[in-house]
Order: sequence, then structure tokens, then C-alpha cells
Amino acid sequence: MYHAVGHRPAEAAYGLSVSPGAFAEQMDVLADRGFTPLTTAALGHAWRSAGALPRRPVLITFDDGYEGVHRHALPVLAKHGFAATLFVSTGWLRGAYEEGGAPDTMLDWDQVRELAAAGAEIGGHSHTHPQLDQLGDDRLWFETLRCKEIVTEELGARPVSFAYPYGYSSRRVRRTVRAAGFAQALAVGNALAARRQGPYALERVTVRRGTGIEEFERLVEGRAIGRAFARDRVLTKGYAMVRRGRQAGRALAGG
Repeated sequence: MYHAVGHRPAEAAYGLSVSPGAFAEQMDVLADRGFTPLTTAALGHAWRSAGALPRRPVLITFDDGYEGVHRHALPVLAKHGFAATLFVSTGWLRGAYEEGGAPDTMLDWDQVRELAAAGAEIGGHSHTHPQLDQLGDDRLWFETLRCKEIVTEELGARPVSFAYPYGYSSRRVRRTVRAAGFAQALAVGNALAARRQGPYALERVTVRRGTGIEEFERLVEGRAIGRAFARDRVLTKGYAMVRRGRQAGRALAGG
């Protein structure tokens, strides 16, 4: 799971960014070790149809829609012939639907179309990037469906994959994403994806500014993932309890 790719990203995006040089080196690792990147849609189709996956399959995903994905990541992906999935927050992208709040310079729709034409899958990532599990039903439906409608209108094809902003979801959120017509959805979790997680809770591994090449090699080989993200998991569990408390409080107040 990637976010921004850039030399000097904005402070708000810095920690979850990677430099162009680091990204190129990481893609070299995947190529050298015989991994075969595929789109999220292709993975979902293979699992549903009991079809064969390629040798050493891996997803390369980008969340939010940062401009550097087009400027820096696309040439590297093209060099290797790698597939990837870009999950866009439609209200953050530059253009007619922009609502502000983006932490850095984002893609415009012409750039998104160029990524799609180059073979990248374009998926949904909500409209304005809220914590979906904290929203009421009406706003949750709007955020999910509006994102799908805009991507469909701009690209002429309905998105079939979704990624939860911040990785946060709940049974209610997952039901809404499914009802909106998405066939699969990705969380974070910092673990390898597996069938047992179900099509609407597939996990990913975060690549950050501080992810060195040796750590990246261990992560893609599935080694020492638990140790690398031990602190993240403790914080995630704690914050999940806080979010559930907030949601319950709002439900009581509304009732």
C-alpha cells in the first residue's frame, strides 16, 4: 500500500510517502524476485472463479490519488510492465468535483485517465476521505455511491474495487460498499491478503518513507511482518475501541 510518491511531499503526506528513487528500487526488487503484479479486480476475479493466479502474485496499490503517482510511479510501472490499482478520493482530485481538504497536490482527471489507459485499475476511496465507520447511514451511502458515480462518469467504466479511508471499516460499512456495487474492498491490517479474510476485508502492508530496502524485501517475502508493525497494531486496536465508543455515543444521542 502506497500513498504519495515524491521528492518533497507536503508535511501531512510525508510519513506515508516514498521517494521516487525508493519506489524504483522497490519495483526492481519485485521484478528481480519474480513477482507478478496484478490488479485488485484480477485478484478478486481469480478467487471467485477458482482461476489460476500468476506466479508470486502481488498487488501494488496507491491510495488517495496523489499527483506523484502519475509523475513518478507510472514510468517505473511502465518500464516493468507492472499492473497496479489506484484508489481515488474523488472530492480530493483536481477538477469539477473538488471539495478541498487534500493534504498535497492531487491528480487531475486527465492524469487519472492516462493511468487507466496505461493499465492501472481505478478504484474507489470514498468522496471526501472520512472515517467511514463514524458516519451516519445517509452520509456513508453518499460517500460510497458518489465516489462510484464520479469515477464511472469520468472513465466510462464502473469501478469494482474499493479501499477504506484510513483502513477503517465495520460490518455496516462493508455492507454499504457491497450494496454500492463494489466487488471487493481492501483494508490495511499490515498482513498478507488471504482468502479467509473475505472479499471485503483484504489486508495490505504499508510502505512508508522510512521503509528501507531490506525491510521491504522482508515484507514482500512475508517475513517479520508482525514484528515490523507491532506498534501499529497496538495503536490500531486501541483506536478501534475509541471509534466504537464515539459511534455508540452518537447513536445514543441521535436516539
